[in-house]
Amino acid sequence: MARAHTGDEKNILERTAHRAVHEPDVVYRWLTYVGIGFFLTASLFPFYWLTVVALTPNRSISGLGLLPNGFNPGVFVEVFQTIPFLRYMLNSVLIAAMTTVIVLFVGSIAGYVFGRYDFRGRTPLMVVVLVISYFPPVAFLIPLFRLFTGNVSLFGLPYPELYNTPWGVVMPLSALVMPLIIFLLSTFYSQIPDGLEDAARIEGSTRIGALFRVIVPLSAPGVATAGILTFIIVYNEFFFSYLMVTGTADSWAPVLHGILQFQGTQSVAYNLMAAASIIGVVPMALLVMLAQDRIVSGLTQGALKE
Repeated sequence: MARAHTGDEKNILERTAHRAVHEPDVVYRWLTYVGIGFFLTASLFPFYWLTVVALTPNRSISGLGLLPNGFNPGVFVEVFQTIPFLRYMLNSVLIAAMTTVIVLFVGSIAGYVFGRYDFRGRTPLMVVVLVISYFPPVAFLIPLFRLFTGNVSLFGLPYPELYNTPWGVVMPLSALVMPLIIFLLSTFYSQIPDGLEDAARIEGSTRIGALFRVIVPLSAPGVATAGILTFIIVYNEFFFSYLMVTGTADSWAPVLHGILQFQGTQSVAYNLMAAASIIGVVPMALLVMLAQDRIVSGLTQGALKE
Protein backbone atom coordinates (compact mmCIF):
# COMPACT_ATOMS: atom_id res chain seq x y z
CA MET A 1 0.00 0.00 0.00
CA ALA A 2 2.83 2.41 0.87
CA ARG A 3 4.56 1.72 -2.45
CA ALA A 4 1.33 2.25 -4.37
CA HIS A 5 0.73 5.50 -2.54
CA THR A 6 4.26 6.66 -3.30
CA GLY A 7 3.82 5.75 -6.95
CA ASP A 8 0.60 7.77 -7.18
CA GLU A 9 2.34 10.82 -5.69
CA LYS A 10 5.20 10.39 -8.17
CA ASN A 11 2.76 10.22 -11.07
CA ILE A 12 0.98 13.36 -9.87
CA LEU A 13 4.28 15.22 -9.59
CA GLU A 14 5.34 14.07 -13.04
CA ARG A 15 2.03 15.17 -14.59
CA THR A 16 2.24 18.51 -12.81
CA ALA A 17 5.81 19.08 -13.98
CA HIS A 18 4.90 18.04 -17.52
CA ARG A 19 1.97 20.44 -17.59
CA ALA A 20 4.08 23.26 -16.17
CA VAL A 21 6.66 22.78 -18.91
CA HIS A 22 4.20 22.51 -21.79
CA GLU A 23 1.55 24.95 -20.50
CA PRO A 24 3.46 27.77 -18.78
CA ASP A 25 0.57 30.22 -19.19
CA VAL A 26 -1.55 28.19 -16.79
CA VAL A 27 1.25 28.20 -14.21
CA TYR A 28 1.77 31.94 -14.57
CA ARG A 29 -1.95 32.55 -14.17
CA TRP A 30 -2.15 30.47 -10.98
CA LEU A 31 0.96 32.14 -9.59
CA THR A 32 -0.66 35.50 -10.30
CA TYR A 33 -3.82 34.45 -8.45
CA VAL A 34 -1.77 33.24 -5.49
CA GLY A 35 0.26 36.46 -5.37
CA ILE A 36 -2.83 38.68 -5.61
CA GLY A 37 -4.57 36.65 -2.94
CA PHE A 38 -1.59 36.91 -0.62
CA PHE A 39 -1.22 40.68 -0.98
CA LEU A 40 -4.97 41.29 -0.68
CA THR A 41 -5.06 39.22 2.49
CA ALA A 42 -2.03 40.99 3.97
CA SER A 43 -3.43 44.42 3.04
CA LEU A 44 -7.11 44.02 3.90
CA PHE A 45 -6.96 41.77 6.96
CA PRO A 46 -5.92 44.63 9.31
CA PHE A 47 -9.01 46.59 8.23
CA TYR A 48 -11.18 43.52 8.73
CA TRP A 49 -9.73 43.01 12.20
CA LEU A 50 -10.31 46.67 13.09
CA THR A 51 -13.93 46.28 11.98
CA VAL A 52 -14.34 43.16 14.12
CA VAL A 53 -12.89 44.93 17.17
CA ALA A 54 -14.97 48.07 16.55
CA LEU A 55 -18.27 46.18 16.31
CA THR A 56 -17.55 44.17 19.46
CA PRO A 57 -18.57 45.84 22.76
CA ASN A 58 -15.53 46.66 24.84
CA ARG A 59 -16.60 44.34 27.67
CA SER A 60 -16.60 41.41 25.19
CA ILE A 61 -13.17 42.06 23.63
CA SER A 62 -11.46 39.36 25.69
CA GLY A 63 -11.22 36.07 23.80
CA LEU A 64 -12.23 37.67 20.50
CA GLY A 65 -12.01 35.47 17.40
CA LEU A 66 -12.32 36.17 13.69
CA LEU A 67 -15.98 37.18 14.06
CA PRO A 68 -17.41 40.03 16.16
CA ASN A 69 -18.44 39.03 19.66
CA GLY A 70 -21.59 41.13 19.43
CA PHE A 71 -22.79 43.90 17.13
CA ASN A 72 -22.49 47.54 18.08
CA PRO A 73 -22.52 49.82 14.96
CA GLY A 74 -23.28 52.83 17.15
CA VAL A 75 -19.60 52.89 18.12
CA PHE A 76 -18.86 54.93 14.99
CA VAL A 77 -21.20 57.65 16.24
CA GLU A 78 -19.91 57.37 19.80
CA VAL A 79 -16.42 58.29 18.59
CA PHE A 80 -17.62 61.81 17.69
CA GLN A 81 -19.75 62.11 20.83
CA THR A 82 -16.90 61.21 23.18
CA ILE A 83 -14.20 63.55 21.82
CA PRO A 84 -14.07 66.23 19.07
CA PHE A 85 -12.69 63.68 16.62
CA LEU A 86 -13.80 65.70 13.60
CA ARG A 87 -11.52 68.51 14.76
CA TYR A 88 -8.57 66.10 14.94
CA MET A 89 -9.30 64.96 11.37
CA LEU A 90 -9.56 68.58 10.21
CA ASN A 91 -6.20 69.34 11.84
CA SER A 92 -4.59 66.47 9.90
CA VAL A 93 -6.13 67.63 6.63
CA LEU A 94 -4.97 71.23 7.15
CA ILE A 95 -1.44 70.19 8.14
CA ALA A 96 -1.21 67.89 5.10
CA ALA A 97 -2.57 70.64 2.82
CA MET A 98 -0.10 73.25 4.13
CA THR A 99 2.80 70.84 3.70
CA THR A 100 1.68 69.95 0.19
CA VAL A 101 1.56 73.60 -0.89
CA ILE A 102 5.04 74.31 0.50
CA VAL A 103 6.55 71.15 -0.96
CA LEU A 104 5.06 71.74 -4.41
CA PHE A 105 6.18 75.37 -4.53
CA VAL A 106 9.76 74.82 -3.36
CA GLY A 107 10.00 71.42 -5.09
CA SER A 108 8.89 72.93 -8.41
CA ILE A 109 11.66 75.54 -8.31
CA ALA A 110 14.30 73.00 -7.28
CA GLY A 111 12.98 70.44 -9.79
CA TYR A 112 13.18 73.09 -12.51
CA VAL A 113 16.84 73.78 -11.68
CA PHE A 114 17.79 70.08 -11.57
CA GLY A 115 15.69 69.13 -14.57
CA ARG A 116 16.44 71.94 -17.01
CA TYR A 117 19.84 73.31 -16.03
CA ASP A 118 23.10 71.57 -16.91
CA PHE A 119 25.59 72.76 -14.30
CA ARG A 120 28.71 71.27 -12.78
CA GLY A 121 27.99 69.00 -9.83
CA ARG A 122 24.31 68.55 -10.63
CA THR A 123 24.31 64.75 -10.17
CA PRO A 124 26.30 64.71 -6.89
CA LEU A 125 24.09 67.47 -5.52
CA MET A 126 20.96 65.49 -6.44
CA VAL A 127 22.43 62.45 -4.70
CA VAL A 128 23.03 64.54 -1.57
CA VAL A 129 19.43 65.78 -1.67
CA LEU A 130 18.10 62.23 -2.00
CA VAL A 131 20.33 60.95 0.81
CA ILE A 132 18.56 63.33 3.21
CA SER A 133 15.30 61.41 2.72
CA TYR A 134 16.97 58.21 3.95
CA PHE A 135 17.86 59.61 7.36
CA PRO A 136 15.55 58.32 10.11
CA PRO A 137 13.32 61.05 11.57
CA VAL A 138 14.66 60.37 15.06
CA ALA A 139 18.04 61.73 13.94
CA PHE A 140 16.50 65.23 13.67
CA LEU A 141 14.29 65.08 16.76
CA ILE A 142 16.58 66.54 19.46
CA PRO A 143 17.93 69.52 17.47
CA LEU A 144 14.49 70.32 16.06
CA PHE A 145 12.87 70.05 19.48
CA ARG A 146 15.44 72.45 20.97
CA LEU A 147 14.98 74.80 18.03
CA PHE A 148 11.17 74.77 18.08
CA THR A 149 11.01 75.30 21.86
CA GLY A 150 13.12 78.48 21.61
CA ASN A 151 16.27 77.06 23.22
CA VAL A 152 18.50 77.95 20.25
CA SER A 153 19.34 81.46 19.09
CA LEU A 154 20.06 82.41 15.50
CA PHE A 155 22.42 85.35 14.94
CA GLY A 156 21.88 86.35 18.56
CA LEU A 157 18.10 86.42 18.22
CA PRO A 158 15.84 83.87 19.94
CA TYR A 159 14.13 81.48 17.57
CA PRO A 160 10.33 81.69 17.74
CA GLU A 161 8.67 78.86 19.63
CA LEU A 162 7.02 76.59 17.05
CA TYR A 163 6.35 73.67 19.36
CA ASN A 164 2.66 72.90 19.71
CA THR A 165 1.89 74.79 16.50
CA PRO A 166 1.17 73.40 13.02
CA TRP A 167 4.60 74.61 11.87
CA GLY A 168 6.26 72.19 14.28
CA VAL A 169 4.87 69.39 12.11
CA VAL A 170 4.77 71.10 8.71
CA MET A 171 8.42 72.21 8.59
CA PRO A 172 10.18 68.89 9.38
CA LEU A 173 7.77 66.89 7.21
CA SER A 174 8.27 69.32 4.33
CA ALA A 175 12.03 68.82 4.59
CA LEU A 176 11.72 65.03 4.68
CA VAL A 177 9.29 64.75 1.75
CA MET A 178 10.99 67.41 -0.37
CA PRO A 179 13.82 65.23 -1.84
CA LEU A 180 11.38 62.70 -3.30
CA ILE A 181 9.23 65.44 -4.82
CA ILE A 182 12.26 67.27 -6.25
CA PHE A 183 13.43 64.08 -7.94
CA LEU A 184 9.95 63.33 -9.31
CA LEU A 185 9.33 66.83 -10.64
CA SER A 186 12.82 67.19 -12.12
CA THR A 187 12.12 64.06 -14.17
CA PHE A 188 8.94 65.59 -15.58
CA TYR A 189 10.34 69.07 -16.16
CA SER A 190 13.32 67.69 -18.07
CA GLN A 191 10.96 66.22 -20.69
CA ILE A 192 9.40 69.57 -21.69
CA PRO A 193 10.83 70.78 -25.04
CA ASP A 194 13.13 73.78 -24.72
CA GLY A 195 11.31 75.56 -27.54
CA LEU A 196 8.17 76.05 -25.46
CA GLU A 197 10.09 77.71 -22.65
CA ASP A 198 12.10 79.81 -25.13
CA ALA A 199 8.85 81.04 -26.69
CA ALA A 200 7.62 82.18 -23.28
CA ARG A 201 10.93 83.93 -22.61
CA ILE A 202 10.71 85.75 -25.97
CA GLU A 203 7.26 87.00 -24.99
CA GLY A 204 8.83 88.66 -21.96
CA SER A 205 8.27 86.06 -19.29
CA THR A 206 10.89 85.48 -16.61
CA ARG A 207 12.21 82.03 -15.80
CA ILE A 208 9.90 81.78 -12.78
CA GLY A 209 7.01 82.95 -14.93
CA ALA A 210 7.84 80.38 -17.60
CA LEU A 211 8.02 77.72 -14.91
CA PHE A 212 4.54 78.36 -13.51
CA ARG A 213 2.88 79.36 -16.81
CA VAL A 214 4.38 76.79 -19.16
CA ILE A 215 6.40 74.05 -17.46
CA VAL A 216 4.05 73.29 -14.56
CA PRO A 217 0.83 73.17 -16.65
CA LEU A 218 2.48 70.87 -19.21
CA SER A 219 3.68 68.65 -16.34
CA ALA A 220 0.25 68.48 -14.70
CA PRO A 221 0.26 64.65 -14.25
CA GLY A 222 3.58 64.80 -12.39
CA VAL A 223 2.59 67.79 -10.26
CA ALA A 224 -0.72 66.14 -9.35
CA THR A 225 1.06 62.91 -8.46
CA ALA A 226 3.59 64.76 -6.30
CA GLY A 227 0.82 66.62 -4.50
CA ILE A 228 -1.25 63.50 -3.82
CA LEU A 229 1.75 61.52 -2.59
CA THR A 230 2.80 64.37 -0.29
CA PHE A 231 -0.69 64.70 1.14
CA ILE A 232 -0.96 60.96 1.84
CA ILE A 233 2.52 60.74 3.40
CA VAL A 234 1.94 63.68 5.73
CA TYR A 235 -1.58 62.63 6.73
CA ASN A 236 -0.35 59.16 7.71
CA GLU A 237 2.89 60.31 9.38
CA PHE A 238 3.36 59.26 13.00
CA PHE A 239 6.67 60.46 14.44
CA PHE A 240 6.58 64.26 14.27
CA SER A 241 2.79 64.33 14.41
CA TYR A 242 3.00 62.65 17.80
CA LEU A 243 5.99 64.47 19.32
CA MET A 244 5.71 68.05 18.09
CA VAL A 245 2.23 68.82 19.45
CA THR A 246 0.30 68.02 22.60
CA GLY A 247 -2.77 65.80 22.51
CA THR A 248 -5.52 68.44 22.59
CA ALA A 249 -7.57 69.28 19.52
CA ASP A 250 -7.03 73.03 20.08
CA SER A 251 -3.23 72.59 19.77
CA TRP A 252 -3.42 71.37 16.16
CA ALA A 253 -3.07 67.76 17.23
CA PRO A 254 -3.67 65.45 14.22
CA VAL A 255 -5.91 62.40 13.99
CA LEU A 256 -3.28 60.22 15.66
CA HIS A 257 -3.81 62.01 18.97
CA GLY A 258 -7.55 61.67 18.58
CA ILE A 259 -7.22 57.88 18.36
CA LEU A 260 -4.96 57.83 21.43
CA GLN A 261 -7.50 59.81 23.46
CA PHE A 262 -9.40 56.56 24.03
CA GLN A 263 -6.37 55.06 25.79
CA GLY A 264 -6.61 55.95 29.46
CA THR A 265 -4.51 55.12 32.49
CA GLN A 266 -7.15 52.85 34.01
CA SER A 267 -8.79 51.35 30.93
CA VAL A 268 -8.57 51.30 27.16
CA ALA A 269 -11.61 51.58 24.90
CA TYR A 270 -10.37 49.23 22.22
CA ASN A 271 -13.61 49.33 20.24
CA LEU A 272 -13.55 53.14 20.11
CA MET A 273 -9.87 53.15 19.11
CA ALA A 274 -10.59 50.68 16.30
CA ALA A 275 -13.61 52.68 15.12
CA ALA A 276 -11.59 55.92 15.20
CA SER A 277 -8.81 54.26 13.20
CA ILE A 278 -11.28 53.18 10.51
CA ILE A 279 -12.84 56.64 10.36
CA GLY A 280 -9.42 58.27 10.15
CA VAL A 281 -8.44 56.07 7.21
CA VAL A 282 -11.60 56.80 5.20
CA PRO A 283 -10.43 60.16 3.72
CA MET A 284 -7.15 58.66 2.50
CA ALA A 285 -8.91 55.56 1.14
CA LEU A 286 -11.31 57.76 -0.85
CA LEU A 287 -8.43 59.92 -2.10
CA VAL A 288 -6.47 56.89 -3.29
CA MET A 289 -9.55 55.37 -4.96
CA LEU A 290 -10.34 58.61 -6.81
CA ALA A 291 -6.74 59.44 -7.74
CA GLN A 292 -5.24 56.01 -8.35
CA ASP A 293 -5.29 56.44 -12.15
CA ARG A 294 -3.61 59.83 -11.83
CA ILE A 295 -0.95 58.43 -9.48
CA VAL A 296 -0.16 55.47 -11.74
CA SER A 297 -0.10 57.54 -14.93
CA GLY A 298 2.03 60.20 -13.30
CA LEU A 299 4.61 57.73 -12.04
CA THR A 300 4.77 55.82 -15.32
CA GLN A 301 5.01 58.96 -17.47
CA GLY A 302 7.78 60.27 -15.26
CA ALA A 303 9.71 57.06 -15.79
CA LEU A 304 9.78 57.48 -19.58
CA LYS A 305 12.32 59.67 -21.30
CA GLU A 306 11.06 61.17 -24.53
